[in-house]
Formats: sequence, C-alpha cells, structure tokens
Amino acid sequence: MPLLQHRAIAAAAAPLFLSMTVNQVAGLVTTAVLGRRATAALAAYAVTAAVLNPAFTAITGALRGMAPFVAPHREHPPGAIPVLRDARWPALSVATLAAAAVACVPIVASLGGAPPEVLAELGIFPYLLVVHVLLYGLGGGANAALIALGHSRQVIWASLAGAAVSIVLVVILVPRIGLPGLGCSMIVAGATALAVSNLRLRRLLGGRVGTGRPRPAEIMKLARVGIPLSGTLLIKFAVLGVVTYAAVRTGTREAAAHAVLYALMGPLMFVSLSVAQASVPEVARAQGAREVRSVTGAALALAVTGVAAGGGLLLAFRYPLVTVFTSDDGVRTTVLGLAWLMVVMAAVDGSQAVMAFGLAGLKRSSWSLGSVATGYGMLTMAAVPAAAT
Repeated sequence: MPLLQHRAIAAAAAPLFLSMTVNQVAGLVTTAVLGRRATAALAAYAVTAAVLNPAFTAITGALRGMAPFVAPHREHPPGAIPVLRDARWPALSVATLAAAAVACVPIVASLGGAPPEVLAELGIFPYLLVVHVLLYGLGGGANAALIALGHSRQVIWASLAGAAVSIVLVVILVPRIGLPGLGCSMIVAGATALAVSNLRLRRLLGGRVGTGRPRPAEIMKLARVGIPLSGTLLIKFAVLGVVTYAAVRTGTREAAAHAVLYALMGPLMFVSLSVAQASVPEVARAQGAREVRSVTGAALALAVTGVAAGGGLLLAFRYPLVTVFTSDDGVRTTVLGLAWLMVVMAAVDGSQAVMAFGLAGLKRSSWSLGSVATGYGMLTMAAVPAAAT
C-alpha cells in the first residue's frame, strides 16, 4: 500500500510540478528582463510582489478549500457542480479584498521606506494588477477542481498557454515601457490560462458550472476550510512581504537581490507544493486514521527528497544562474552568499506545506493557521529590527 500511495501521489504531482515550473519560467524571464532594464525596476517589481503574492495566494487558498468537498465526486464529476458554484462566493469575497490591498501598493511602499527611484518606477503597474487579481478570482478555481477530480494532467495546458503569452509579451513590452508593459502581459496571460482551464473543466463536467441560488449552509462549510487555508497562505506571504520591505529599507541592491533569491527558490518550493496539493484528494478519500498517516508520510518523503535533489543542483550551478538575472556585482555577491540559506528554508517550508495541506484534506485547516501564525510571527520580529540597524 505505501508504494502504491507513493506512485499515486507522484503521478498526480508530476504534472502539477511541470505546470508550476512552466509558470516559473515565465516569472524568471520577467525577472531577467526587468533586471537587465534597470535595478530600480526590478526592485519596484519586488516591492509590488510583496503585496501581490499574499493577495494572490489568499485567493488560491480560498479556492483550494473546495478540494476535500470535490474529491468524493471523482467517479461522477457532474456531481461536483453544486460545490463549484458554492465555492465562487468565498473566492470572490477574498478576491475583492485582495484587489483592494494591491491597489494600496504605492502607499504601502512609501510607508515601508522604499527609495524614491523605486517609487517612481511603480506608475500604473499596481492598478493593472488589480484587474489581474479580480480576473483570477472570477476564474472559479478550475485548476483546483481538476486536481481534486483526479485530472491534474489537464492543468498543464492552461499553464503552457499562459506562460507562452506572458513570455512573448514581456519580451516585447517590458524593454519598451517597463512595468506597465508587464502589467498588461500579466492580464492577457492570466485571461488566457483561465479560459483554457475552464474549457478543460467544462468538458470533464459535461457542461457549464453555471449559476444557482446561494446555499448559505454549504458555503459556510467551504469557508470553514477555505478561509483558514487562505489565512495560512496570507500570513506566510504577508510576512515574506515584510521581509521584502526590510530588504528595500537596506538599499535598492538588497531589494534586487531578494527578488533574484525569491525567483531561484520557486522551483524548490514547487516540488513540495505539487506533492502537497496532489495529496489533498488522497487524504480526503482515505479510510481511517492509519491510511491518512500513510498518505501524509508518503507525501512528506517525496517532498523532502525532491527539494534535496533540486537544492543540490541549484547550489552546484548557482553562479551561472545568478549571472542570468543581474549584471550588478553587488547584487550577484549577495545572492551567492545566501543561496545555501535559501535551500534550507525551502526544505523546512516545504515540509510544513505538506502537513498543512494534509490538514486541509481532513477539513481541519484551522490547525495549520495557528502554527504558521506563530512561526512567521517570529520571522517578522527578527526581520524588522534587522532592517532598522
């Protein structure tokens, strides 16, 4: 049974990892193009991402909360349609709040002590991202539904389409108009990915999800899982945003180095996140505590092994990788010196993600909320004083 669980989780996680990697390639192209254009532009992107990432992941958490409710309908996908309708309400609520937070980026950046050259680069970029965030919330979580229904391979097509559009537009627009060009590319790429994923889901369900009268009791059940999971991700990425602003306060080069480190860390985190996400339907369908422990153990073993292998490769080739993102010697030196610490953090955080998603599969995501709040609260208390010195 453990071997079968390893295979089942790995088979579901592989396309998710590829999907995340494809999206990360688009992100790496963005980081490289911005870094080559101007260090201040890269720092401004990092400042905006410090707010955008928590906002985006809060919506993602609300949508992923539907997984344990959708997974039981794997043998008869149309039965999940009422759940998908109900899931839209908490997702749209969170998306509205997230969009409002992104609109406040210029204020947050100013209060956070961002240098004048970084603030000057922002322009209309945050307001373009408001559209991007709302569009994602309106998408209805098609990818999360496909994964829960056992069709994670379908997710890769949306990622490929979105990444292709993003790379082409970034290469064309960003060198000419900077961050506004990036904002436009993100909107178009996001719309493309959402269209593809919803088309795949519609084929699986045999028709549109459509609209229906709200079912308050069912919506509350979804919210009890989705909102704590959303809060867990929000706290995590909000604290990472605080760390970004701490880096900004120490200087433009430090902020740019943080952006590069964050980009390099992405593939390592994708290993554990793909495994964690693939394990949720298996946990939700498990029979008894013993099987739940077995599924979670298999997921944890796969995640740790994958992060260790990826981290070793990254450290071995860190110099040529960093050179791709920046020609600034100061930024490069900082990134090279902190690469090993980034790998350690990816391993620890990846293990936490597997356990948190396992709790979500049991519809007990509020347990992980408390642990993440404690751990990342300690990180905040360490980062803020460090930036002030």
